[in-house]
Amino acid sequence: MKNSTLSALIILVALSIVATACTPAAATPTPAAIATVKADNVVVAEGRVEPVRFTQLSLNASGLVSEVVAKEGDTVAAGAVIARLENSQAHSLESARADTLANLTTAYAAVRDAQFNLDEYDIPADFAGMTPNQAVDSTLASLNAARDAFEPYRWMNDKQLKLTQAEQDNESVITNTGKRLKKALDDAWAKYRKAVKWLDLTSAVESAQAQLAQAQKDYASLQDSSMAEDTAGARAALANAELRAPFGGTITNLDLKVGESAAAGTPVVTLADFGSWVVKTTDLTEIDVVNIKEGQPVTLTLDAVPGKTLNGFVESIGQNYSEKQGDIVYEVTVRLSDKLPEMRWGMTAEVNFPKDEGQ
Repeated sequence: MKNSTLSALIILVALSIVATACTPAAATPTPAAIATVKADNVVVAEGRVEPVRFTQLSLNASGLVSEVVAKEGDTVAAGAVIARLENSQAHSLESARADTLANLTTAYAAVRDAQFNLDEYDIPADFAGMTPNQAVDSTLASLNAARDAFEPYRWMNDKQLKLTQAEQDNESVITNTGKRLKKALDDAWAKYRKAVKWLDLTSAVESAQAQLAQAQKDYASLQDSSMAEDTAGARAALANAELRAPFGGTITNLDLKVGESAAAGTPVVTLADFGSWVVKTTDLTEIDVVNIKEGQPVTLTLDAVPGKTLNGFVESIGQNYSEKQGDIVYEVTVRLSDKLPEMRWGMTAEVNFPKDEGQ
């Protein structure tokens, strides 16, 4: 009985092996293709919001602050007085206008006198066709040649050089030659002095004309009722007892108090025009900056107002670099086409620069 059971078991095992051998092998699964992951076609950078135009103002004279007209946060017009100074040497706008008028009158008189002196000067015929500079150069060359020629005879005394004709006949040829060369040297000096005089008179006219042009400019600048930016520098320099706004804007910082001493040249007021804004990047690396071009459109969001997207364009790309955490970074200025009432100077922005399709 055991033998028959063992035989049946052997037969079942054999049949199982044969069946397994006849079963086709399962196909090796083919790995699924992995799609290529493309980087976003955009360069992202961080930047800071700034007004397009702002400046730090300082006084052009030192003294005690007698009046502070404005305060931080005030919006002022171009030419508006921000503060006044007590200084006996400084001028208000009114006194500066009076001074510039007096200077203008003096400048006209100086031009008149200088031109008269030049017109009265008898220019030597030898200088015909020359400018004063050319005459000086020519006569100086002749003078140097005459000095070199006379140098070997410099040992001769005045008595020898002033001999009469009769006395000369009894003197040696050397003495006569020396006297002739001394006469040539004296003539060369005389012509050189005339050329220099001509140049001096011409220079005096040109100098007087330049001073007149400046006086005219100063006078016109202080008469400018529009208080334009291109005349702000003259107002600040001439009306230096007053600190005035060079353009319309908002006072964001004011470090002046009545009764305190203020030093010339020390920034005391920050003025900003919040009519338009820019964003300047702080972390745009050398690898990314090559993918950016001036004029290209950009979008950005403010960290403080994340739900609103603003538009702008690349205004300029910095030529210089700085280092930030081991990276070389470049400043790119983005001019904003949009603005938000919530915007503040110094806010952080995320700037998105789309790359060119060909890159």
